[in-house]
Amino acid sequence: MAVLTDIRKSEIAESSFLAGYPGFDRAREGREPAAVGAVRRRAIERFAELGFPTVKQEEWRFTNVAPIAKREFHRIGPGTDLEARTASPEVVRHWLFESAGAHLVFVDGRLAPEHSDLSGLPPGTVLSGLGDALLEHPDVVEAHLARHASFEDHPFVALNTGYLAEGAFLRVPRNAVVEQPIHVLYLSTGETDAAGRPTVAFPRNLVVLGENSQATLVETYAGPEGVEYFNCPVTEIVCGPGSVLDHYKMQQESTSAFHMATFQLHQERGSSYALHSISLGGALVRNDVNTKLDGPGCESILNGLYMVRGQQFVDHHMRVEHAKPHCHSFELFKGILDERSRAVFNGLIHVHEGAQKTDAKQSNQNLLLSDKALVNSQPQLLIFADDVKCTHGSTVGQLDDDAVFYLRSRGIGQEAARSLLVYAFASDIVGRIKVPELRSDLEEFLFTRLPKGEVVRQAV
Repeated sequence: MAVLTDIRKSEIAESSFLAGYPGFDRAREGREPAAVGAVRRRAIERFAELGFPTVKQEEWRFTNVAPIAKREFHRIGPGTDLEARTASPEVVRHWLFESAGAHLVFVDGRLAPEHSDLSGLPPGTVLSGLGDALLEHPDVVEAHLARHASFEDHPFVALNTGYLAEGAFLRVPRNAVVEQPIHVLYLSTGETDAAGRPTVAFPRNLVVLGENSQATLVETYAGPEGVEYFNCPVTEIVCGPGSVLDHYKMQQESTSAFHMATFQLHQERGSSYALHSISLGGALVRNDVNTKLDGPGCESILNGLYMVRGQQFVDHHMRVEHAKPHCHSFELFKGILDERSRAVFNGLIHVHEGAQKTDAKQSNQNLLLSDKALVNSQPQLLIFADDVKCTHGSTVGQLDDDAVFYLRSRGIGQEAARSLLVYAFASDIVGRIKVPELRSDLEEFLFTRLPKGEVVRQAV
């Protein structure tokens, strides 16, 4: 089946992202429902029409993706001459945690069954690669996949959907309670092909919670320091009526890596959702977080922490849609920037007409540790109902000299005093993490990153 016809042919011929698509499309034959294949082709054609975003576009005016657009990447797996790589058990174990009831591991975007363990799942709960789910659970997948994360106006969602093949699929049945956390690990090796091209992966995650079900999901992206690669994930989550999901996204990749992620949440009546998004790695990172509270009585909690230095760049675009009445959303994102790092926070709370009794709060707080660091923060409200409580705020500042002086007067050195205050700033988010091992790992990261970290460790 012909794809990409009559759409900017000269540009397509020059693009490594599109030149290999016909081979990928042929390799997908027999591996997916016909309807999914049709969605893929529409998405890649839409990407060809959109092209990569530029700083001339309002949604991207602070985020320059030229380092990605000008770089040539290669994909691993069917439709290419490169087979899936693996990783050593020691490297995988470093990123896993013992309290997880089950874990699914991907290496360079490909499922690694030899490192995965699904034995801790309760009856009826399904955790598998999306590739297997497309064949084994096509009814559930087709009902939700690409139904919520639109690719019409987002080039990276279009690119991910065009290469839709692999990722994590989680389905929790009605009234089921998954006691232990479920861990999905995306590990990049950083290896290049013979031409020296870094890898690109397009993870696609689909999570569907049945009515009155409960689960905890940890999504980790990691890779060795100093190597270049590109991850372009999309995660779609559907919370059924009365369901509860505690979700953690840990992005701790190489500071030379690229990470363009989109997250789409759809909540139904009375559901409760909590996100804890941690961004520590990456040279160029963007997280588009879109939530829709589409039933009365929903609650959505969105917490985030980003900590960057050097010339790292991180962008968070948040969209919270209150579509039904009596819903609550609480949003707190904190940033710590050092040296010449940059950050963007663009948040919107959209209260639809008829969404009365909405209670929504949005806050972005940034701490600059260097006079060369820069953050652009823009919280916004768009309200079409008259009986609501909505607040939003943004702060950008440096460490309080009086607080530093107070600590120094108690015999604490200059560096240790500053580090204690930075730790206190971050701990507001760290302390909200309910998975003990994740919280401990993040605390350890802070102790290691901050100057005089051992003093901080002893003090807290």
